[in-house]
Amino acid sequence: MGQARLKAVNTPRELGAKTGSGGKPLTPPISLDSPKQKTGSKPYPDTGLPEFLDRALKARMARVTKGLSPAALAGAYLDWIVHLATSPGKQIELSENAYRKWLRLSRHAATCSVNSNDTAPCIEPLPQDRRFRSDAWQKWPYNLIYQSFLLNQQWWYNATTGVRGVTRQHENVMEFATRQILDMFSPSNYLLTNPEVQERTLKEGGLNLLRGFQNWLDDLDRLQSGKPPAGAKAFRPGQEVAVTPGKVVYRNHLIELIQYTPTTDTVRPEPILIVPAWIMKYYILDLSPENSMVKFLVDQGYTVFMISWRNPSAEDRDLGLDDYRKMGVVDAIGAVQGIVPDQKIHGVGYCLGGTLLSISAATMGRDGGDPFASLSYLASQIDFTEPGELQLFINESQLTFLEDMMWDHGYLDTTQMSGAFQMIGSADLVWSRSLHSYLMGDEPAMFDLLAWNADGTRMPYRMHSEYLRSLYLNNELTEGAFVVEGRPISVTDIRVPVFSVGTVKDHVAPWPSVYKMHLYLDTDLTFVLTSGGHNAGIVSEPGHRNRSYQIATARHGDRYVDPETWAAQTPKKDGSWWLEWMSWLGERSGKPVPPPAMGNALTDAPGTYVHQK
Repeated sequence: MGQARLKAVNTPRELGAKTGSGGKPLTPPISLDSPKQKTGSKPYPDTGLPEFLDRALKARMARVTKGLSPAALAGAYLDWIVHLATSPGKQIELSENAYRKWLRLSRHAATCSVNSNDTAPCIEPLPQDRRFRSDAWQKWPYNLIYQSFLLNQQWWYNATTGVRGVTRQHENVMEFATRQILDMFSPSNYLLTNPEVQERTLKEGGLNLLRGFQNWLDDLDRLQSGKPPAGAKAFRPGQEVAVTPGKVVYRNHLIELIQYTPTTDTVRPEPILIVPAWIMKYYILDLSPENSMVKFLVDQGYTVFMISWRNPSAEDRDLGLDDYRKMGVVDAIGAVQGIVPDQKIHGVGYCLGGTLLSISAATMGRDGGDPFASLSYLASQIDFTEPGELQLFINESQLTFLEDMMWDHGYLDTTQMSGAFQMIGSADLVWSRSLHSYLMGDEPAMFDLLAWNADGTRMPYRMHSEYLRSLYLNNELTEGAFVVEGRPISVTDIRVPVFSVGTVKDHVAPWPSVYKMHLYLDTDLTFVLTSGGHNAGIVSEPGHRNRSYQIATARHGDRYVDPETWAAQTPKKDGSWWLEWMSWLGERSGKPVPPPAMGNALTDAPGTYVHQK
């Protein structure tokens, strides 16, 4: 029965004659009946009583704190407060700072008492702070209220940064935590201090607050019952999103491989294999037809394959990062080579999928295999020394706390991961939504990208722990310490042309961190910096309004240019970077040929794994 299933899906093991370009056979997938996938059958792994008690207690605590380690926060606070207490100079500086801010606010209040409607503010919000842009905030007393808040916010930034002796991470944690607390008490969040809400309430006779209360009750019900956000059901995979026609042509325990139906009479001979991140469903790159990257590629005459990751359960707790490499990227390459033989592959990786693609390509390069014609990285990092505000959650205390939480469940739940991302973008993801939904009484906004964002996947205990420690904590991939099959790999063994995309507002993979590929890759690298954030900047189809980008190519052997200088000297272009990418891929592809036959179809796209909850 097991052999029949494997044969039906056309596995790389069955394609025994297929090898990498170096002549080495591709690693076969782990069998669907592998004992490795049954190691999670026990509720907990074998452990002694003392360790069991410690981990069980921390796991229960993690349910209350949503995975945040109290010890990590306490350590950061103690580091800051002790050094501040022994820094009389800093204390004097903060006292003088507070006095100057009080004088500024007092002078501003005096000026407003004479001319309350035509007075320049004494402090301007940061460019990304949109809370106080309305004209209503410029009238007394609301101008004084929000000015006082901004001055207080600025003082606390000065207080939590620049204290000599505090470690950089503890300083970042203190600044971040203080900002979270201050955002909670922003005057924009409350009826009595928000003039826009007051105007809406007077205009509607309080009906906005009634609708807001109903929205709050609905959100509470959805949170407690595990239902998707309001409106998300209007964007169902295979119905409204992820609708590009295709077939699942390969399946193992961890992935389904989708081959998309050609729409052109001829195609480029080199297929495209897309490796999405495993922390979310793949269809971020196949949303609605008008903004689907997959449909765009197919319509440009490419044979496109997409990995769709399985949503793991507690039984998969012992699947590791190398299992994701072998059962994900390596098996997918073998399946693609079986359908499109004797052709190099354009590899495309999104987010952590790009990191996994780099690990796979470096391993194959080390071992003499080279299945790729090019590699494209979309908001992907290989150096994790500066991974943005996610670094706030990466230290030994936090990771052990997170590991104990996953040890209890066997996986990291989607709500726990989304909680961290919401904290990072709390101004937009939490407080702005609360303002419009609960105080203004507006219907919660929902569109395809937001619906996808609520459709996450779990991560196995072992794999999540391995990639957090190996990549984020220890940065092993660029330190030459990442071991695959008993030997370290080096990203310098990636020798094919690379196309890398960073996004201006990315908090997950900040573009200067993505740009660091220039320091490590021993090949030609074309780098694009595009407007938008981690997701919206990548989903940037032609015709999308207010999109711009910068692009430049660094040839092998060129002198290094730092990211700030690069951004200053590289001209900005309006439009979508997708068109530049198509030109770049076209220069590295052969002349069009008839489309290859579809692989053995198991089911229609988008497959079965994408529907797993």
